[in-house]
Amino acid sequence: MRFASGKLGLAAATGVTLLLAACGSSVNSGSAASSAPASSAPASSAPASSAPASSAPAAPACGKWAIAMSPWAGYTASAQVVTNVAESLGCTITQTTLDEGATTYDAMEAGSVDAVMEDWGGGRWDEWVQRGAIKEIGANGNVGLIGMYVPQWMADKYPDITDSKNLNKYADLFKTPESGDKGAWYEGPPGYTTIGEKMIEANKLNFKAINTGSEAALIDILTKADKNQTAALAYWYEPQNFNSKVKLARINFPANDWTDPTTASGLTDYPETVLKKLATTKLLDSGDPFAQLMQNFTWTNADQNGVAADIEAGIDPAEAAQKWIDAHADQVKGWIGQ
Repeated sequence: MRFASGKLGLAAATGVTLLLAACGSSVNSGSAASSAPASSAPASSAPASSAPASSAPAAPACGKWAIAMSPWAGYTASAQVVTNVAESLGCTITQTTLDEGATTYDAMEAGSVDAVMEDWGGGRWDEWVQRGAIKEIGANGNVGLIGMYVPQWMADKYPDITDSKNLNKYADLFKTPESGDKGAWYEGPPGYTTIGEKMIEANKLNFKAINTGSEAALIDILTKADKNQTAALAYWYEPQNFNSKVKLARINFPANDWTDPTTASGLTDYPETVLKKLATTKLLDSGDPFAQLMQNFTWTNADQNGVAADIEAGIDPAEAAQKWIDAHADQVKGWIGQ
């Protein structure tokens, strides 16, 4: 779902991602001191026991760790939920915003960040794994899909527009002063994995890739295209709470073998991606409660979208995360081995 360095970070180093990745939202530069709900069980009134103290080893204290952050609300939602739970265990968590891909992996290798909540890279981290710096620690439960989208009204009015073979027929509808005599192809922001120019060239499309600068700009373009019924072809991704507000239709490109994204022809859609978590070997070897939490954390696209929606509505990320934690206490207990 990306190739330059972004949301779908398909090893081509673009990244949803892509789409995905993809991905305006606020991200904390430091974590909020929010805690998971305390037990409601009453304190025991029984007299202190005179039995000898247990010889079982005490649970390890939780240390200081850093989560790499990416600039979309869904990522913030995942990271803040884990931050709140970790802080309730006594951990000190820092959130550090970095570009996806190599920049983040280098920071992990250098020891300045310890965990990634959601990577769209499809294995682009292998070089760092081979050096023993980081490890893939499983899926986070979210499934990402990046692609090129038009407002739903266009698909309703021009039913064949969702087939990439017909895009040139409609290119004039997408012309802007910036795109000149070609249709405007709005790309994902810097730092997201994108392969737009490659797709345009491979499919011989009469479109020009336009750098939108931010996810907020993409949202503005798609919102206005929907409201005013103006044409727009833009990079977008899911999971994303925006999709419940504005209906979009995805353009279908020819299938392609993505086993080696670096040699893929670009004639394809961005692939569906099971999003992965990454952690440093330092964290995993520490025996720290945060390591167990990171390994066990998993939730759904719907879970992420719900917390992201609250964040986008202006609720503080720590408060939005705690709201979800309080409503899913049993699930959280499973993450921390209770």
